Amino acid sequence: MEKFDAIVIGAGLAGLAAAYTLAQEGAEVLVLERGDYPGAKNVTGGRIYINPVRDLFPDLWETAPLERFISHEGVTMMARERSITVDYYGNELCEEPHQSYSILRSKFDRWMAKQAETKGAMLLGRVMVDDLIVEDGKVDGVFAGGDELRANVVIACDGVLSLTAEKAGLRQPGTAHDFAVGIKEVIEIDPALINARFNLNDDEGTARLYVGEVTKGKFGGGFLYTNKDSISLGIVVGIEDLMEGTPAVEAPTLMDEFKRRPEVSALIKDGETVEYSAHVIPEGGFNSLTNLYGDGIVVAGDAAGLALNIGFTVRGMEYALASGYYAAKAALKAKEAGSYRADTLSVYKTMLEESFVLEDFKNFKETPTVLNNPRFFTHYPELAGNLMRDIYAVPAGTKSRLYPTIKRYMTMGEMWSMFKDARKAMKI
Repeated sequence: MEKFDAIVIGAGLAGLAAAYTLAQEGAEVLVLERGDYPGAKNVTGGRIYINPVRDLFPDLWETAPLERFISHEGVTMMARERSITVDYYGNELCEEPHQSYSILRSKFDRWMAKQAETKGAMLLGRVMVDDLIVEDGKVDGVFAGGDELRANVVIACDGVLSLTAEKAGLRQPGTAHDFAVGIKEVIEIDPALINARFNLNDDEGTARLYVGEVTKGKFGGGFLYTNKDSISLGIVVGIEDLMEGTPAVEAPTLMDEFKRRPEVSALIKDGETVEYSAHVIPEGGFNSLTNLYGDGIVVAGDAAGLALNIGFTVRGMEYALASGYYAAKAALKAKEAGSYRADTLSVYKTMLEESFVLEDFKNFKETPTVLNNPRFFTHYPELAGNLMRDIYAVPAGTKSRLYPTIKRYMTMGEMWSMFKDARKAMKI
C-alpha cells in the first residue's frame, strides 16, 4: 500500500502552510479537506499580520490576494446611548513592508492551495476523515471516505474542535469557558464610499474593534475590517456567557442589533450582504493549548488552540501559518531521523517555543483571566460615555467647571475599583 510522507487534515492556513512547506522540500503530502474547496469553511474575521511570518514564506507575499493594508487602528467603546471611538493613524503603518492586511479567506485559501499544489502537494476536497489508523501505539494514517490512507505522520489542522486531536488522545473536549462564537457578514460596498466613510486613500484600510453594549455586557466584542470593495463586520461572544449569562440573548440577535447601531449603520449604508457565516473560536490562551504532538501526529492552527485575544488585537492567522510551517519542519526532521515517534516529533514544540508563537502565548497567558471582568464590558463603557456627555454638554444656564464635572465620576470608590482592575491588567 502506498504510504505518504504526511497526511494533512484540513486545508485552512495551518494545513496549507504545512503542505506548502513539505512539498517544497520534495515530500509526498496529501491534504484532506472536508469543505467543497479550501476557504469554503474558513470564515475568520479578516486580518492577517505579515511581519511575524514574512521570512517563513518569502516567495508568497508579492502575489498573495490581500485586500487593504491597515493604516487606521480603531477602538469603539459602546454604551447604551453613546459611544467613544479612538482612531489611530501612524506613518509607520503606511510604510512598506506593511504590518498587516485585511483578507478574505475564501479568496486567500484557494490561492494558497494552488501554491501548495504547484509545489507538488495533492489536495482532495469533500473528504471526511472518519478515524485514525493506529498501529503499535503510533498514528499510521487515516480512514477517510471508506479508504485506508497511510502516512508516516498525520498533521491535524481540522479546526478548533479538532476530533483528530481528541482521537489521538492529545486533548479533551473543551469547556464552554474556553470558546467563543463568531458571526461575520461580508457587505459589498462601493470602494469610493469605503474611502470616504473611513477617510482612506487608495489601498489603505481600517481595522476597528468594538466593546461594551455590542455584546450586552457579555465577554466579547465586535469587529470591522475594510476590504477592497466590501466590509467584514461581525461579533464574537463567549459561549459560556451565552449559555449562562443574564439577560439571555442569542448571538444572531446581538449581530442584528449591532448593525442597527447608528455608529455602524452609517458605515454599511447602501451595502449588500454577500456572505453570512458563524465560527467557533478558541479563547482559552496558553493554559488551554492542545498537546502538540504524539506518536505519528502533530497538531497545528486552531486545532492546537493557537488564537490569541489580547484585548486591543485579536490574532490567529499568523499563528496558523507559523505552526503549519514548523509542523512540516518537524516532519522533515523525523524523516531524516527515520523515526516518527513522539520523542522525535517533540522538536515541533521546541520550534514553537523558540519562535514568536509560544513566546506570545506565554507573554499573554494571563489575558483570558484579566479580560474575564464584566466591568470592561458594562461599567467602563457607560462611565466613559457619561463622562464625555457631561464634558461636552452646554446647558441653557451656567456650565459646570471641568474639574468638578470629572470629580463627580472619580469618587474614592470608583478610583479604588479602577486601581484594582488596573493592577490585574498589569499582568498583560
